[in-house]
Amino acid sequence: MSNQFGNKIRQLREQQNLLLRQVAPLLEIDSPQLSKIERGERMAKKELIPVFAKVFNISKDELQTLWLADQLFDVIQGEDMADEALKSVTKKIKKDK
Repeated sequence: MSNQFGNKIRQLREQQNLLLRQVAPLLEIDSPQLSKIERGERMAKKELIPVFAKVFNISKDELQTLWLADQLFDVIQGEDMADEALKSVTKKIKKDK
């Protein structure tokens, strides 16, 4: 499992000298669940992204980008045509804008 999102959350929490047990209640999750998110053992629910952004005073867009990147990576890792598939999706996204 890719873990850009979890690594960023851990970095932000540590920069602010916060413990897991201090942050978890703000997110309405327990400390073990937050720890698993930070280690990449569990994916955070998309609905938590704005809450993480508020708690850590960071852009929701930045966190959502990392969350989506982790999702995409998990789906395509190990696929021979992963790069081509991403290029195709990028073209479609640009076309649909």
